[in-house]
Amino acid sequence: MKIGNINIVRPLILAPMEDVTDMPFRLVCKKLGADIMYTEFVNSDGLIRNNKKTFEKMRFLEEERTFGIQIYGGDEEAMEGATRLADSLKPDLIDVNAGCWVKQVAGRGAGAGLLKDIPRMERLVSNVVKATNIPVTVKTRLGWDEHSIKIIEVAKMLEGIGVKGMTIHCRTRSQGHNGDPDYSWIPKVKQAVTIPIIVNGSLTEPQQIKEVFEDTGCDGVMIGRGAIDNPWIFADTKHYFATGELTPKRTLAERIDKCVELLTLSVERKGEKRAVIEMRKFYIGYLKGEANAAKLRNHLMQYYEATPIVEILQSVKEKGYIDEEKFLPTQAAA
Repeated sequence: MKIGNINIVRPLILAPMEDVTDMPFRLVCKKLGADIMYTEFVNSDGLIRNNKKTFEKMRFLEEERTFGIQIYGGDEEAMEGATRLADSLKPDLIDVNAGCWVKQVAGRGAGAGLLKDIPRMERLVSNVVKATNIPVTVKTRLGWDEHSIKIIEVAKMLEGIGVKGMTIHCRTRSQGHNGDPDYSWIPKVKQAVTIPIIVNGSLTEPQQIKEVFEDTGCDGVMIGRGAIDNPWIFADTKHYFATGELTPKRTLAERIDKCVELLTLSVERKGEKRAVIEMRKFYIGYLKGEANAAKLRNHLMQYYEATPIVEILQSVKEKGYIDEEKFLPTQAAA
């Protein structure tokens, strides 16, 4: 896949995910083989209002490259201003979110809401393209609903205004994350345009990812929710590409080590209390399939300091299983 100075064969891309793809999580995925990574969604209105927290979402480390900043919004001038601010940090890509399906975003004409007004999408994205020399990509969906799938028309329009690549979540906005993605649209889009096309939507297994590359002729694959519980998906898929063999399931010890690594990185970047609170959403994924995992998660969620959490997880690692008698609520957790 070639976009600007980027030239990667069959790239595996970490999707932008709100409250997930912050710097600590990205660093974990980068070590495990993610080729390209994006920020969380960055609100254009917050950027032009000089909101410090919003601007901080765009910061990244050199070791994270190849790297993209994803911005969203429904106001053309705000998106243009946000593009200039993103440009100042010199990412490798600037991506326009035209696929977020949640009501708070799409209902206000941003994200997938742009699919309801293609001429407005054209004006907005064109302003973004003109505001930067960095390659601009767009992430979108097949259409607003099953009766308004215009992805081929959208792809041609985006290529025509200078967009350098496109990610397609192969569901409509009305589906959200429900139902099966329809990858059959990708070969049709590939025939209609020459820009790289990246596939997104429920890609969680190496065999499935390989099949999508082969069946659709896509240029890249973007992995979202499949990386939350299993950041090894990037390394495992590359191993499968190279050998045709699946990697054995990660041991409990390996999963605990990765969980502790993510918590440690988060504490370093965010401060202890915030990191511990935000880490709570990851525990059940890393402990998936283990007896008493839910009880351990509930116990860990009582803590506001990292040290006891790490100590508990290390004790589980040493035992090789979760001892439910060990993790009853305690005064020390308060």
